[in-house]
Amino acid sequence: MKRSKSSSRWLNEHVNDPYVKRAQKDGLRSRASYKLMELNEKDRLIRPGMLIMDLGSAPGGWSQVAGKLVGEQGRVLATDILPMDPLDNVDFIQGDFTSDAVFQQLLAKLDGRLPDLIISDIAPNISGVAAADQASSMYLVELTLDMVRQVLKPGGNYVVKVFQGEGSDEFLKDVRTSFEKVMIRKPEASRPRSREVYLVAKGFKG
Repeated sequence: MKRSKSSSRWLNEHVNDPYVKRAQKDGLRSRASYKLMELNEKDRLIRPGMLIMDLGSAPGGWSQVAGKLVGEQGRVLATDILPMDPLDNVDFIQGDFTSDAVFQQLLAKLDGRLPDLIISDIAPNISGVAAADQASSMYLVELTLDMVRQVLKPGGNYVVKVFQGEGSDEFLKDVRTSFEKVMIRKPEASRPRSREVYLVAKGFKG
């Protein structure tokens, strides 16, 4: 089977990607781990003892970093439709976090506590049809914001990946209505030609 130009380019980029090589060397699950490390360094998001929720967590690149940083006194509650191997200081629930059954499981795990921080590096399965992929992506990030508004601790923070395009400006405006301060970040570990940026929202108004 002949590979398309774009998939060959992706494969070539992936194999030669310094962050992919570094992740393998550092024992990290994903090159995405470095994005969260960079965001945390810049915006001081994660402290020991925190309770963090990771939406769309598989394969665990962000949960792995967050779990190390919160330490044994803290906890990461991660969820994804896909399975995820266990990690230290991380509780994982497999399923669709927007379904009532999974939402109830998450609430049970929270046990009355509210997360200090909600993080999401979620992305849809790519179809290759740009408009459809952008719509799917915006739908997913809107669902993460719904979750934030239901369970995030007042004064808490939220970090989410957004692909710039149709709907992204409206989403940014929407996030701004619920937080004191919203920054747009493009970590070095994010591929330059990717349209992804990260919104770092601080001070949830509750």
